[in-house]
Amino acid sequence: MTTLENLQAKIAKLQAQAEAVAKKQSSTVIAKIRELMEKHGLTTADIDAHVDGKGRGRKPAGAKVAATSTAAKYRHPKTGATWTGHGRAPAWIANVKDRSKFLTDGDSEGTSTTARKVANAGNYVRGPQEPKYRDPKTGATWSGRGPAPAWLASAKDRTAFLIAGAGEGAAEQKVTVAKKVSAKKVAAKKVTTKKVATKKVATKKVATKKVATKKVAAKKSATAAKKTPVKKAAIKKTAAKKAVAKKVTAAAEAQVQASGPAGESTVV
Repeated sequence: MTTLENLQAKIAKLQAQAEAVAKKQSSTVIAKIRELMEKHGLTTADIDAHVDGKGRGRKPAGAKVAATSTAAKYRHPKTGATWTGHGRAPAWIANVKDRSKFLTDGDSEGTSTTARKVANAGNYVRGPQEPKYRDPKTGATWSGRGPAPAWLASAKDRTAFLIAGAGEGAAEQKVTVAKKVSAKKVAAKKVTTKKVATKKVATKKVATKKVATKKVAAKKSATAAKKTPVKKAAIKKTAAKKAVAKKVTAAAEAQVQASGPAGESTVV
């Protein structure tokens, strides 16, 4: 006969079995999530940033983000995906020979976590930090510590997201930008100076070539002028010789006519 006690015992047994199954399933799901996060180099900060970007579950400004077990050591410059350097490397860095170009700011090959903690111990302030960057579209903020959120990780110029009066970091970044702009201007000035110098050299070469051409033409004209009188004198001499020959020929013909035919003298 079924009694209330028996039913309650069965219910308790079924509840225990259900909790065991749920715990096993949750462990499997957590393991899969962890595997996916390691594969794509994601952290809990990236998930929080994604939630903030969607406008759901947004935390108040200055809220402390739960710290991950290991800080991100590598970051993809385009997608913003990160990797701690432990476990299986994600696809975007697995086949890269030189991984130093993917290192996050303030990190270097072979630098231990303990050394970084000791180096930053004097400048580290515990507790919630004031927001330093803000997304103008969603209003999401970032203090500037830890992995950058997705909306800022791929930005080339982060000064556009700085909050007014955020601190000395903003001034330092502005100085860096000003130095880069100044360097670009100096490089452009050098290029312009080089072009002007090249144009001057080309103009000088053209002028020299024109002067040389004029000198050659003048020399030819002088030579031709010298040859002209000589040529005229030769022509005159030839004409005089021809005139003399003509006169001699005429005199000979007159003499022949005067002597008569066959050498007989003509009686006058």
